[in-house]
Amino acid sequence: MARPRVLSGIQPTADSFHLGNFLGAVRQWIGMQETHDAFYFIADLHAITVHPAPAELRRRTRVSAAQLFAAGLDPERSTLFVQSQIREHSELAWVLICNTGMGEAARMTQFKDKSAKFGESSAGVGLFTYPILQAADILMYQADQVPVGADQKQHLELTRDLAQRFNSRYGPTFTVPSPYIPKEVEKIADLQDPLAKMSKSSSSPQGILEVLEEPRVLTKKIMRAVTDTGTEVVADPENKPGVTNLLRIQSALSGTPVAELEARYVGQGYGALKKDVAEVVVDAFAPIRERTEKLLSDEAELDRLLAVGARRAAAVARETMEAVRDRVGFLPVPSRPESDV
Repeated sequence: MARPRVLSGIQPTADSFHLGNFLGAVRQWIGMQETHDAFYFIADLHAITVHPAPAELRRRTRVSAAQLFAAGLDPERSTLFVQSQIREHSELAWVLICNTGMGEAARMTQFKDKSAKFGESSAGVGLFTYPILQAADILMYQADQVPVGADQKQHLELTRDLAQRFNSRYGPTFTVPSPYIPKEVEKIADLQDPLAKMSKSSSSPQGILEVLEEPRVLTKKIMRAVTDTGTEVVADPENKPGVTNLLRIQSALSGTPVAELEARYVGQGYGALKKDVAEVVVDAFAPIRERTEKLLSDEAELDRLLAVGARRAAAVARETMEAVRDRVGFLPVPSRPESDV
C-alpha cells in the first residue's frame, strides 16, 4: 500500500535553527520519513519577501539543508530540495494567482498582520501573494497531507479552495490536501521572557537556544534563564512560567514526562534543574552541530545531496505542470537542448 505523500518547507532566514524550530518542525520531519512519502524543501523563494543579501541567502540555504541532513533527514527515505531550483513553482503560482480573488488574498492574516505592523505601503506584492505560492508548493507535488500549526490553517484552507476551484474549472488535476496534525509539542518560551514564544524575530539572543551554538554558550544561556519566586520545581504556567519552560524543554528532549521530572526535583532548587536541562540540550545539539559543520566543509557533497532531491522533485513537478498547461490551454513547450534544461 502506497504511503501518503506529505509536503512541508522551512525558510532559510537564520544562521541556525532554534529549539522551537527543532521540536516543532525538524524532529517531526525526521519521524514522518518512516510513515510517509516525504517531500521537504528549503523555501528560498518565500525568503526573498524580506530582501536578504544574496550571499546571505545562499549561505543560509546551505546551512538549513546541512542541519536537516545532520539531524537525521535521510536522502534515501525522503526528498529534500531547494524551492528555487524547481522552476515550475513560480509558473504554477502564476496560474493559481489568476484563479484567486483579491478578497481571498486580502483576507490572509499574515499579510494583514505585517502590513498593519509596518504599513501597507511597505508591504511588497510578494507578501500579498505569499500564500498562493505556498499553495503552488503543496499542489505541485500532489501532497495528500500537510503538517499545519494554528498559524498555517488558513493558508491550507486557501490551498484546498484553489485545488477544488481549478479541478472544477479545468478538470481533475490536483490532489486536495488534508491537514496532518503532528504530535503536539509544548510551546517553548523565550528563556529571558517565559511569557513569550521563543522566536528569532522577537526574542533577544539570550532568550534563544540555537542548534549550532557551542555547548558552553548553550549552557551559559540556560544557567542564566529567568526563573520564578520560590524554590519548588513544579510546572505551573501561570505562577511559574520560567520553571515550567525549563521542565518542558527537558521533557521534550529526554522523553521523560514532566510529572516524573517534578518528582525527581523534590527538595532540590532551580540550580539542579538548570544544570540537567543544559546537559540534555547539549547532548541533543552537539552531534547535529558537528555533522552540520562537516557537511558545510564539503560544499560539493552537500550540493550533490541537494541535487538528488531536486531531480526527484523536478520529475514530479514536470508531470504536474504538463497536466496544468494542457488543462489551461497553453501550447506544448518545445523540446530544449539538454544544456538548457
